[in-house]
Amino acid sequence: MNTASEVLVIIVSAVLAIFLAVAIVALVYLIGVLKQAKRITQQAENVADSVHAAASAFERTATPLAVFKLIGNIVGRSQKRRKG
Repeated sequence: MNTASEVLVIIVSAVLAIFLAVAIVALVYLIGVLKQAKRITQQAENVADSVHAAASAFERTATPLAVFKLIGNIVGRSQKRRKG
């Protein structure tokens, strides 16, 4: 090999080594970001599940509460008519 090709091989090898180092660092950061996104997603799922459970509980109690309110309104109006 002549001098020019040896210089080109050295330059290409150095650029590839730098690229490999940058790629490894970027991959480590990407893995960290993906783990954090996974944790955030899990927390969002937990919140959604608890909201769904609360909505279900409210739905189960909303109908009886509406009936009790209706009965209370009827009793209240009948008491007002008796007084009036």
